[in-house]
Amino acid sequence: MSSALERLKKLTNKISSYETTRQENMKILQALYEKLYLDEKLENFSDLFNFKAINLSGASLLDENLGEIKKGKYLQILAISYDKNASKKSTNISLGYFGKAQNVEVGLKNNIVEFIIRYRFEKSFMSLENYYGMLGKFKKDA
Repeated sequence: MSSALERLKKLTNKISSYETTRQENMKILQALYEKLYLDEKLENFSDLFNFKAINLSGASLLDENLGEIKKGKYLQILAISYDKNASKKSTNISLGYFGKAQNVEVGLKNNIVEFIIRYRFEKSFMSLENYYGMLGKFKKDA
């Protein structure tokens, strides 16, 4: 019985840690949203999560070379909207344009990359909650 209790404690601690991290992530994400002046393009912070995704051009988001500049490219935050009823289903919207990637100050570039990663972190939780709710529709009476 104590091993089951230990597993429950570990799971509870892990869930608590995720939720604490998630709350801190949202605070930092909102601060970056303002610091990068994305509020000039998108008035309400919560509207960020209406986009299907947010991407970055001009720098890598891959783990093995995170933030590495792509020479000759422009650093830009792109939001992707999706409308299944429109003739063109997917639309890219520029949330922030920062010029030639190799000319952007390293600190600014790092803030931009961090913003994208933090956004994706929160968006993944939102997706998880959505799918968890959808799975509930499949529960059978036992």
